Amino acid sequence: MSTLILGVGNMLLKDEGVGIHTVYALKREILPRNVKIIDGEANKPKLLKWAHEYDHLIIVDATIDNNPPGTVRLMRPRYSTNFPLLMSAQEIRLRDIIDQMYHLGYSPNIYLIVVSVATINRVGTELSPAVASAIPRVIGLIKKIIRRSEKINIIEYYL
Repeated sequence: MSTLILGVGNMLLKDEGVGIHTVYALKREILPRNVKIIDGEANKPKLLKWAHEYDHLIIVDATIDNNPPGTVRLMRPRYSTNFPLLMSAQEIRLRDIIDQMYHLGYSPNIYLIVVSVATINRVGTELSPAVASAIPRVIGLIKKIIRRSEKINIIEYYL
């Protein structure tokens, strides 16, 4: 089974860039050949084209959800309406792409990993210590999803 890992965010808005920071960290990891890692912001126009090529889509993004910064949650949204209401600034465009995927008959298994942040409006390229410390946990969760051999604690699951 093939897997596409998509890091979403804006590297210029500090913690909002956690998804992009995660994909750059993942590129230093050894992963199976059937796994592709992409920077979702730079490659978003190609995502719809790639969607039909992958069985699994793992999305990593920031969210404002009243949890302490650095909290990591895994969800299995079925449609874009199942995404958290206050995801990052990329939320609307990503939701549109996911809706288009389903409308066109592409239906990969979507795993959404969100990292809680305090704000998405601070300019800078560095992550806060709390959010930066979440990246190893996110990578560990991604590896579990890829292996599919361990029990994964899914916070929200939509059929």
